[in-house]
Amino acid sequence: MTYLEQAARALLAAAKAAGADTAEVVVSEGASLSVQRRLGAIEEIERAESRDVSLRVFLGHANASVSATNIEPNAFARLAEQAVSMARVVPEDPYAEIPLAPPPPDAALLDLDDPAEPSVEMLSARAAEAEAAARGVPGITNSEGANASWSRARSLLATSHGFLGCYARSHHGLSVTVLAGEGVNMQRDYDYSSTVHGQDLADPAALGFEAARRALARLNPARPQTGRLPLVFDPRVAGSFLGHLAGAIAGASIARGTSFLKDSLGTRLFAPGITITDDPTRPRGLRSRPFDREGQPVSRRDFIADGVLTSWILDTRAANQLGLKTTGNAGGLGNFYLHPGALTPAALMADIKEGVYITEMIGSGVNGLTGDYSRGAAGFMIRDGQLAEPVAEFTIAGNLREMFAHLTPANDLEFKRGTDAPTLRIEGMTLAGA
Repeated sequence: MTYLEQAARALLAAAKAAGADTAEVVVSEGASLSVQRRLGAIEEIERAESRDVSLRVFLGHANASVSATNIEPNAFARLAEQAVSMARVVPEDPYAEIPLAPPPPDAALLDLDDPAEPSVEMLSARAAEAEAAARGVPGITNSEGANASWSRARSLLATSHGFLGCYARSHHGLSVTVLAGEGVNMQRDYDYSSTVHGQDLADPAALGFEAARRALARLNPARPQTGRLPLVFDPRVAGSFLGHLAGAIAGASIARGTSFLKDSLGTRLFAPGITITDDPTRPRGLRSRPFDREGQPVSRRDFIADGVLTSWILDTRAANQLGLKTTGNAGGLGNFYLHPGALTPAALMADIKEGVYITEMIGSGVNGLTGDYSRGAAGFMIRDGQLAEPVAEFTIAGNLREMFAHLTPANDLEFKRGTDAPTLRIEGMTLAGA
């Protein structure tokens, strides 16, 4: 029996002894290491280790949660008593429960654990190579540095119903940010790579060159004219639309009636052929997992199939409130992505006489009740199907329902972020500029 399992079983027993009807425990431990370099020298090295425990108890349908960083068994009785005493004074929630769960699958099938911890020297070398490549590009005048990081965590979920599941997850990251130009005309940009296994990281020099290229391309931006134009969204920002969709179809929002899509289940939201999938079962996926936060099975699911909304995103509580079954999304989505289309990004914008290619968005002006959308943006003009001069200091606006309906994807999907989309074209949005 592992240390995490011993701790979980001891805390479940303490909760039962304190009077809980049912309980669930999450015990986790992890370590992380990062190296920050700037202007050719190490700026910071940081290492952290942690152990955490959380306990949720039920008295009937009344429940309460507590957490602590002390997972020594001699502290469990007091922790359990605190949770139970809290549960005695809160109102009952008729929809909340700790669900029954089948035995978990073999987490090794997802290949989420790279057990080799890199040395400080290895991380420093990655960061040094990325920054040196970026600073070596003519026109790059300064650097905000490069960061190389690693982390590994093990998490165990146990419930009083008998479920017990544990898995480990590792993460490797590398990022670099540089500046081009001088004085008030300076522009910054970045590139990064984030993977489960170190061997899957992008080449550090390639990241540096791309960060430099992006920064140089942004120099001397103009402000575009106000109008209604076709907009094309770089994959770096295109995934944000999936985030807005996820928020709008989250079971909790639907149950509260606070989503502009609350009456849209089974209706067409996107053009035919558009598919948006959650796949927590992809090997080495950034958000893959063998079971959800409640121990429920996870599976690949098309929330948008051929343009039609097929399901809400549900945990047990939201499912109970809506009279449905959980989709295995307690704790959030897995690897959420919009399937690629048939056209290359160049072909996608080839017929645009005048439009804007968006590479950066600022702010979060989205109204979840109405779907109204307004954000600051920067990018490049599109003229006769080609990228032209950089532009900045403008706002784009529309309504998400209409934007979803007029969205066309390119064929350049890459799994880089956990929520991913290819280059996207959206017709008929309003641009407020000069």
